[in-house]
Formats: sequence, C-alpha cells, structure tokens
Amino acid sequence: MAAAELEYESVLCVKPDVNVYRIPPRTSNRGYRASDWKLDHPDWTGRLRVTSKGKTAYIKLEDKVSGELFAQAPIDQYPGIAVETVADSSRYFVIRIQDGTGRSAFIGIGFTDRGDAFDFNVSLQDHFKWVKQETEISKESQEADTRPKLDLGFKEGQTIKLNIGNMTSKKGGAAKPRVSGSGGLSLLPPPPGGKTAVPPIPPPSSTAIANHVTPPPVQKSSNASNADILLDLDAPAAASKAPVSATTDLWGDFSTASSAVPNQAPQQSNWVQF
Repeated sequence: MAAAELEYESVLCVKPDVNVYRIPPRTSNRGYRASDWKLDHPDWTGRLRVTSKGKTAYIKLEDKVSGELFAQAPIDQYPGIAVETVADSSRYFVIRIQDGTGRSAFIGIGFTDRGDAFDFNVSLQDHFKWVKQETEISKESQEADTRPKLDLGFKEGQTIKLNIGNMTSKKGGAAKPRVSGSGGLSLLPPPPGGKTAVPPIPPPSSTAIANHVTPPPVQKSSNASNADILLDLDAPAAASKAPVSATTDLWGDFSTASSAVPNQAPQQSNWVQF
C-alpha cells in the first residue's frame, strides 16, 4: 500500500485534437472497421493525454479549455482488449473506458493527422516494453536471492603461497636458460631449427698491444747482396774478377766500363782529356 502511494504519474503523450465516436456492437470476430462509424459527425472532440503510474497506463480524454476529464481508459496490457486497432485505417482505435463504479464501454477514437496516431501507438509500445524489462529484472533478482551463495573468502587461519621466483613457461616446463657469449654478454637461445649466430670478436685491448713483442728484422749477409749485384750486371765475368788497384784513377773506371761494350762505338772521353 505504501509503495503504491509513492508511485508518481508521468505523462507519455499529449495530442490536442482527438475525435470520439459511438460505435455499434461487434457482431462477429472480424474486428472493428472505421467505415462503419459516422466519421463526419464525431460525438465529442477534445484533448488526449497518455499517462502512466507504475506499470499501468491511462488514456485520458479531457476538455481542451478547462482540462476536465471526460473519460478514462486504464490499460494493463498492450496490445490487448483495452486498446484495439481497426482493420481499415491506422488513424482510428477502439478503447475500453471505465468509471469509478466499475462500469465499462467501448468507444472509437480517431486522429486527423496520421503522425498523431503514430505517436499514440509508439508511446504505449514503449511503456509496456519497459514494463516487460522491469518484470524480467525483478524475476532474475528473486532467483538470485534463492540460490545458495558461494563463499570465496578465506577461512580463519587459511593462507595462500605464491611462488613468483620460479615461474614456469606456458607449456608447463621450466624456463630455458640464456646462452652466455664472450665478453659476458647474455644471448637469447636460438629459435627452433635456426642457427646460432657467432658473437663478434672484441678488439684487443691496449694492454695486449703493449705486451706484444715484435721480432727484429732478419738482415741479409753482405755476400748475398754482392751476388745479386753481380747477376744483374751484363758485364763479362773476367772484367768483374779483375782486381782493382788502390791507386787506379777513379775517372779511368768510367772509360774502362764504356770500352767493355762490344757493339758501342768508341767515344771521346772528355774526362780523360781533363
């Protein structure tokens, strides 16, 4: 009772022009037809207001000027017996009105504009769609309360141990150690089927260069150098074996060497004349 008193009324749709018709009783199950009504002579004209209070919607027919209530149709379900569409038009509906004493009657309503009829229809659809969602949510919450609750908390004195240092791989095996190369560098293991790259050789340090001893060069003997000189000369062997006197004139050696060539014509030596 207290929850019903706390519910507030909300306005879903307001249309300023609506026509009300008296309709003949339905004699068959074929549905209502607006062509059977006196559409040119409505029995009442006023304003239509759609409101909701809780899960129930209300169609209220009110006076345009004073706002006095002419008739009211409570709706518990849509589509349903409280609101029905006609078979031959989308602008006309049949609603069931009720008074405070419990009496009810069916009347026809119609809109001049087709857009007003569309808004009236959508407002009722949206409201009862919300009602359906609220019902499902409340039902799920009730089922969740009846289920046994799962206690995932730690019991008194219960502990948990985490071993983070020795983490295993995804396949469950131990982690593979890294290959350590030269120079203290840590290298990753090669991929499956691949080749291991050889690390580069580091350059020698300055201490190793300082400690390196270079062997002295090997000197050739004087006899070997004289033999090479004798082989390069084109002079006869007898001339090379002739002893050289210490008192021989140095300028005369040039004239002797030039006269030893057989095919060269004798030239006058300016050095001898000097």
